[in-house]
Formats: sequence, C-alpha cells, structure tokens
Amino acid sequence: MDTPEQTRNPDWERKTLEKLAFAALKEQSARRRWGVFFKLATLIYLVVVLTVAMGWAPRRDVSANAPHTAVVNLFGVIDAQGDASAEKINAALQSAFEDKNTAGVILRINSPGGSPVQSGMIYDEIRRQKKLRPEIPVHAVVEDICASGGYFVAAAADKIYVNQASIVGSIGVLMNGFGFTGTMDKLGVERRLLTAGENKGIMDPFSPVNPRHNEFIKTMLDEVHQQFITAVRNGRGDRLKETPEMFSGLFWSGATSVNMGLADDFGSVESVAREVIKAEKIVDYSQRENFAERFAKRLGADAASGFGQGLGEQIGGQFGGQVR
Repeated sequence: MDTPEQTRNPDWERKTLEKLAFAALKEQSARRRWGVFFKLATLIYLVVVLTVAMGWAPRRDVSANAPHTAVVNLFGVIDAQGDASAEKINAALQSAFEDKNTAGVILRINSPGGSPVQSGMIYDEIRRQKKLRPEIPVHAVVEDICASGGYFVAAAADKIYVNQASIVGSIGVLMNGFGFTGTMDKLGVERRLLTAGENKGIMDPFSPVNPRHNEFIKTMLDEVHQQFITAVRNGRGDRLKETPEMFSGLFWSGATSVNMGLADDFGSVESVAREVIKAEKIVDYSQRENFAERFAKRLGADAASGFGQGLGEQIGGQFGGQVR
C-alpha cells in the first residue's frame, strides 16, 4: 500500500535511486581521494628513508652553528676509491677548517695503511691547513689501529692521542706478488711474453725472477720509505726517541708508542674535545660515498675495464705498493 507522500509524488522511486546513486558516488570519490593521499604519503616516506639510507641527504649537525670540535674520520684502507681517499678526507678537512665555529679539528684514525700517494696527499693538506689557520689545532686520535699509511697521516697532526692497546707504527713500505713459474713447469705451460722495451715485463709473475729488476724495485721502495721517515721526523720533531727498530716496519702498543714518542698521550675523541680543545660539542665533517656515487663509479669502472684491462692489471700488479 502506498503512503500519502508516495501517492502525491509518483517519481519518488526514481528520486530515491538518484539519491542513493549520488551518495555511493560521493563515498567512492572520498575513498579514492584518501587512497591517493595515503599512497602519496607512503611514497614520500619511502623516499625520505631511502635518501637517508643511501646517503644522498646532506649531513650536518645543527650544532655546527655554535663553537664545536670538528671530527673527520679516516677509517679503513687508504686508497683512491674508498671513503679514506685523499679526495674525501681533504674535502672534509677543508670544510672543517673553513667553518668559523670550529675550535679545533680531530682526525679520528682506524686504518692499517694503504697507498703512499694518498697518504702523502692527506699529510700535505693537514700541514697546509695548519699554515693557513694556525689558531685552529688539529689532533689525531687513534682507535684500534694507526699503522703505516695511517701513521703517515697522523704524523702531520699537532698531537697524537692513543688508547693503551692501540696498534701504532709499522713505518715501512712493501710491494708483494706471486710467482707461478714452478707451477707452470709442472703443468707443461710455456710463457710467451712479448714486450717493446727491455724492462716492460718487470715483476711479471709468470716469468723467472730477474735480479736486476728486483734491485730496481728495492731502490724505489727505499726511496718511498725514506720519504715516509722524513715525514714522520718533520711531524714529530724532537719528541721522537729514535731506535734502530723505529723505522723497520715493526708496530707497537699505544702505551709503548707514547714512551717512544710516536704518540703524545692517551685520549679519545670525546676527552680530547672536552679537555684539550675545550669544545665539547662534536660535529662530524666526514664525507662518505653514497649509493649513487658507488653505482656511478662501478658503472664507469665496468665501462673502462675492457679498454684498459691489460695495462691496468700490469700497472696495478707491478706498482701497487703500500706504506706498511
């Protein structure tokens, strides 16, 4: 039975359906808008997380706007491709020294050494900055190890602080490789090496040892070793208590290194910032290779490897010496 209102308005069914349809469309549109909002919010969140994780975002503590101790980390093997390259360490040092609020600079070292060239470039940059801004002290703080190239760099600092159990020293140079001539003889393999230049095959691992080549390499290593010794003497001055073994490639505990004059005292980054530099606030200026840089570098290396593989392998194998 129809109600009085239905009797007066015969189009009530159509209008009711229209209202229901519009309400459904409105609800669907609202759900769509909220869906787009949440998807966009999720995307922004992921971008922020990836940016931080991959190292694309600039990292600078807000405390850099106040007097502080600047820290530059030198971790791992010193080479041209990693975070301990001269390019990255020197750029970080420059930023630290140029900041008007820097009260002092700490080079935090945990390195077994590496390239003598990269180590020398960092050493030279520290000394250059000290001349430009003599009012800003720069100290090296050793954690687990500061050996060979790591110590080469540390010697440029005003003072070196260690832990009693740190490993310090290893002032020497080495170049290593392998010889496979005996294995080739057993396998019946004949080496056929063609060169233009009588010494081009120097240190070829598949050829017999050439005493003249060995003597040439030894002379070159002695030259680099003497450069290392000179850098240490210039950096440490009369604090060194030289012994015949000091520059022999041996290494010592932090406690012994202080007694030998290779280091000055015991301390950590925090204690040196607080008690020596008198600026307890610490700001990290270290530059790290982010994901994009690693990807681009790897892509470039892969592209160039086909062109320069033979030459690169020969040079790398023959002259990949390390300050150790």
